[in-house]
Amino acid sequence: MPIIIRTKPFDTDFLLLTPKEQKQVLKALRFLADNPRHPSLQTHKIEDTSFIEAYANMDIRIIFERTRDTIILRAVGHHDVKGL
Repeated sequence: MPIIIRTKPFDTDFLLLTPKEQKQVLKALRFLADNPRHPSLQTHKIEDTSFIEAYANMDIRIIFERTRDTIILRAVGHHDVKGL
């Protein structure tokens, strides 16, 4: 199982979500740790960057970087938010 590192921007974004959305993100992070290719995550690389995105639901996405055994969480939030 990979090591998951949260960044301050991720934590700040996470606290802006509703409790229901936070619960969905936590569930998605469990999937990400167990199986990054879980179909519900729709994980894919963001074009022209080193970042990867995964979906917690149809609107909330998680932005992260991955090395062999580490996932660095960079941001989380609504898909339409500028910068996400």
